[in-house]
Amino acid sequence: MRLSFRHAYIFSYNLFQFCGHTWILANTLARFFTFGQDALADTFYSVGFVMSLCQLLSILELFHIADGIEKVKLLPRFVQVMEKNVLLIMVIMLEEIQSKPVVCVLLFLWNILDLLRYPHELLCMMDTPSVAMLWTRYTLWIPLYVLSVATEGITVYQALPYVETTASHSSLANSTVHTHTQHLPFALMAYLPVLALGATVTVWQLLKERQHHLEKWNKQMKKK
Repeated sequence: MRLSFRHAYIFSYNLFQFCGHTWILANTLARFFTFGQDALADTFYSVGFVMSLCQLLSILELFHIADGIEKVKLLPRFVQVMEKNVLLIMVIMLEEIQSKPVVCVLLFLWNILDLLRYPHELLCMMDTPSVAMLWTRYTLWIPLYVLSVATEGITVYQALPYVETTASHSSLANSTVHTHTQHLPFALMAYLPVLALGATVTVWQLLKERQHHLEKWNKQMKKK
């Protein structure tokens, strides 16, 4: 394994993301087993900052791909990174939905998806790939991603009444602010089909990527 600054950087990045998401999962499960369903209401308050930091840093992955550090398709990763960050910005801006159970479910699914991906990336960098990790990364990951996208759509739908209320209050307080906020409900409704389209393209690309990696693994096993 050739050690270089690039290799050390991308290894440190994946390790940071893995540790961050491990902490989020441990915190979420500990709170759930301690407080039961009452923990759902303030999950975002307890793990929201670390989750936001991890997702914000995930924008760097687009530069990793563009620079050739990661050998994956740019479009699926772009869709995944942007949809998460757009949803996080919406949740941060609308405090009323932060305590919704659907937000807790959404954060949990994002967390599981990233915990399936980053350990696989670390093992590949250490030249010790695991067939179990390969299968979970490129097979189990896809239905979980579809489920997370459906949860994102439900989150947006549940946020619409609060966005409309915020827009109406802004119109009463300031006509200038109203000009910018009156279109927010329509923007969110327009985002739903865009989300569905982006997810469809992403799943199609992920299925092709899965086929490529599994075929590559089978060829390596036959050579041995």
